[in-house]
Amino acid sequence: MSADRADAPARHPGTLPRPAAPGRPPRPASAAPPAPVRAGRPLPRRAAPVLLATADALATAGAALLVGADPAVLAGLVPVLLLLNARAGLYRPGPAPAALDETAPLVGRAATAWCATAAALAALRPEDALGPVALPAAVAATAALAGAGRAVVYRVRRAAARRRPRSVLLVGPEPAGRQLAVALLAHPEYGLHPVGVVATGPAGPDGVPPGAGPPLLRSSEAVTRAVIRHTVRDAVFLLPPESDPYSAALLRRFLGQGAAVWLAGAAAGRDGRPAAPGTGHLWGFACRPYETARSRPGSPAKRAVDLVLASVALVLTAPLLLGCALAIRLVDGPGVFHRPERVGKDGRRFALLRFRTARAGGRPGRVGRWLRRTALDGLPQLWNVLCGELSLVGPRPERPSRAAECARRHPDYAARLRMPPGLTGLAQVHGLRDGARAEDRTRFDNLAIDGWSPGQDLRILLRAAIRPRFRREGR
Repeated sequence: MSADRADAPARHPGTLPRPAAPGRPPRPASAAPPAPVRAGRPLPRRAAPVLLATADALATAGAALLVGADPAVLAGLVPVLLLLNARAGLYRPGPAPAALDETAPLVGRAATAWCATAAALAALRPEDALGPVALPAAVAATAALAGAGRAVVYRVRRAAARRRPRSVLLVGPEPAGRQLAVALLAHPEYGLHPVGVVATGPAGPDGVPPGAGPPLLRSSEAVTRAVIRHTVRDAVFLLPPESDPYSAALLRRFLGQGAAVWLAGAAAGRDGRPAAPGTGHLWGFACRPYETARSRPGSPAKRAVDLVLASVALVLTAPLLLGCALAIRLVDGPGVFHRPERVGKDGRRFALLRFRTARAGGRPGRVGRWLRRTALDGLPQLWNVLCGELSLVGPRPERPSRAAECARRHPDYAARLRMPPGLTGLAQVHGLRDGARAEDRTRFDNLAIDGWSPGQDLRILLRAAIRPRFRREGR
């Protein structure tokens, strides 16, 4: 595939003009001039949950003050209420939330928390028990104050979104993608500025001129350029991401980079059914966040294990490393190390450290043949692990030319770059080495990344240790 207008859309008569800046969407000529868009970072995604939780806590304290409850009960009441609201998803607002839509959930959680508190007070401190009037008054006051606080938070959030919208990529069929892009450009209150439409299906008639809105991206390279150029941290899928391999690969990529993923239109439904009542929307397009409980692969725990094990291994093998280096220098001449270029995490290139096994003419010497046969030529790669360029367990590090070729042929190949490459991996211990099909190795690599856990890494290391014929990877 090739990029189609990856950086600038073509101009057609009657189409929307190209925005002067990523944060300045066009407006109809008859509308009032938009508020000036300030350059700078958009509102952090974590700001809204913190503000909402603060508003709920203050509402609970205010309700306790109004009904004359003992302030000491807040120590247990506030955490319970915040936990109930969090489990109900009240701290994960959609692109355009409304406080009125959350009235019923707020009343239900407030009633649960206050009833539990009243029962505890009646059992432990009967003199402070809440009466038949105070209890419903406390529930009503908590819900009303929390709703008012949320209305203020959402109003401030919409104002900030207009001034500093977040760049977003739209993934799906070209007609629906262009329609949603035009809607978002005309309604900046959602705080999402489309910078590209990643087309995953054939073009078709949609009533929107082909050149309208953001550019059409049809290659992985074009998507990468758009992500880097516009600092994209949001992605909207208009069809279920599992519907085709290319969308699934993009989903893995966005989740691995910590982007916020939204499902809109047909993708917002569940199991082929329409979107549930109360689902948010983007100017009529049903919208909800993509639900995943899985943590990002390559967590700090994995890095800590790599540092500890690689440090211990380097200390234990230091005499062997010194002996190999001395043998190469004395027998095969100067130049102990070979540093081939490889592709690492997120496509960054690095120099893979290995003992030199070939002489100047390209033929391996006696020491080089012995190092290859014993797989000791890759022992210096432990230093790459310490530097963070490699991991003990991960995808095989590829040459840049082969990585580019595989990325063109296999849509989900780039998703394996979510994790640093490793000395060994799930594909390697299954015998998928240099001659294996790239499609098979990609499938194994993404399977290992999607289901990553410390226990899985340990099992792979043990399998690599007891199967020495699969050790020599990362060449």
